[in-house]
Amino acid sequence: MSNPQLVEVTRGGVVESVHTGAFAVVKADGIVVKQAGRIEQEIYPRSAIKAFQALPMVAAGVVDDLRFTPAELALACSSHGGEPEHVSAAASMLTKGGFVESDLECGAHWPMFERASLELAGAGETPCQLHNNCSGKHAGMLAFARALKTDPLGYIRRDHPVQESIAQTMGRLCEFDVPSAHWAVDGCSVPTWAVPLQNVALGFARFCTNGVLEGDEATAATKILQAVSAHPYMVAGEKRFCTGLMKRVPRVFVKTGAEGVYCGCVPHLGLGVTVKCDDGTTRAAECIMATVLAELDGFSADERDVFRQFATRPVKNRRDMVVGEIRSTGAI
Repeated sequence: MSNPQLVEVTRGGVVESVHTGAFAVVKADGIVVKQAGRIEQEIYPRSAIKAFQALPMVAAGVVDDLRFTPAELALACSSHGGEPEHVSAAASMLTKGGFVESDLECGAHWPMFERASLELAGAGETPCQLHNNCSGKHAGMLAFARALKTDPLGYIRRDHPVQESIAQTMGRLCEFDVPSAHWAVDGCSVPTWAVPLQNVALGFARFCTNGVLEGDEATAATKILQAVSAHPYMVAGEKRFCTGLMKRVPRVFVKTGAEGVYCGCVPHLGLGVTVKCDDGTTRAAECIMATVLAELDGFSADERDVFRQFATRPVKNRRDMVVGEIRSTGAI
């Protein structure tokens, strides 16, 4: 079965491009309440599951022991733009854990936010690992390694206790044998596991539903959700879908991943959502996520209106003229 066309891009009233994909909305008991396409397909959720990767770190008491602020915890779940506030928070996390920038193993790249890159270059500087969009996650992993009383060096390896703990946590959340699943290396060098799309959505539903997780994990999940809700800017940054949507509708948590993946959850409804766009296009994944949220019961008219605003985006030319739009095909 082929995945359906979920998003179309118009120019002058004519459909110029289409994007196929799949999505699933799942309850904590595994019931699929809304879906399209091959939801059983295994996907690499990539950076969309950073909250899952942070969960064992928080459950181990690291946030409390090192006094990470809620903004810093949000950064641990982020794919940030490398803006000054992001870089400063990542540096603070390292300092609190007794680490330095060179201890990170994520690699360096120019800030994702263009203005931050221009300002860095204009100052005659080059990026360091703190500018990596995953530096907050990696700072948290280093701190977690120390909490586990293991050597932090090589914390990115598949067989390191940090990554083994993350795989076990994901397995419980997603009800899938993640430790034995096919895996590959993510852009920031940590492992990424192939998990069925609907199981990833299940994981997010279980992550946000009271009474599913127990003990320290339940407390940790609540802390993470509170942190990202209170500090959406730290999750992504200026002019980013994740930040913009959560600022206007704090009752949802959404997180981008590479190659057309988007995940999220709706705590007050106990729902998890996972989206995968076949061609790996972020613009289409964002449209699908916003449209799916707009179609769910349990939101106010104003919230639905916000989702619809994010679901349809103008296509502009070099003179900032609106020449078309990115929109749902109506198949969602």
